[in-house]
Amino acid sequence: MWLDGDRAGALAARRRAMSGPVGCGLCGIESLEQARLPPPRVAHGETAFHARELLTAIHALAPLQRLNQQTHSVHAAAFWDPTTGIDLIREDVGRHNALDKLVGAIVRDGRSARDGAVLLTSRVSVEMVQKAAMIGVPVMIAVSAPTALAIRTADAAGMTLLAVARDDGYGVFTHPHRILLPDNVAPRVDR
Repeated sequence: MWLDGDRAGALAARRRAMSGPVGCGLCGIESLEQARLPPPRVAHGETAFHARELLTAIHALAPLQRLNQQTHSVHAAAFWDPTTGIDLIREDVGRHNALDKLVGAIVRDGRSARDGAVLLTSRVSVEMVQKAAMIGVPVMIAVSAPTALAIRTADAAGMTLLAVARDDGYGVFTHPHRILLPDNVAPRVDR
């Protein structure tokens, strides 16, 4: 887009640049291409989870949200391990901040995220997939929908993305090989 003289000057005068961005990471960038860095690939080990376990995990999240029980206005990000259940949870008014806090806690504790899943009470955007891929999380589950770019990024990272998690199930958007279904259930992959 090209702007005439005075309008171009007005835009340049109000343009923001941040030396230490927080949140989604998109503030202050010039184009979406700057946000589309190739994500790291998550491990392709033998990590697989039973479909019912993952549904149980996302349902276990709400009762653990102490701050949300008081305010009814914050998001949560949690780490679920098949042997210990949800053992890390972080809340914040911003969904990105909740995930940042969780990632920080995992890294600070020196834990591996390769054998568990990140649970989110929000929609899934590209930046959230990128953050989870940075710590090697093989599975991400969210109660809301992913963006198209988040789906493409999760696919490129080799991450299994489950979303729209409700009482009756969830959609599998990428890499369904990590989901173990009962013999009488056919997989449904959403795109």
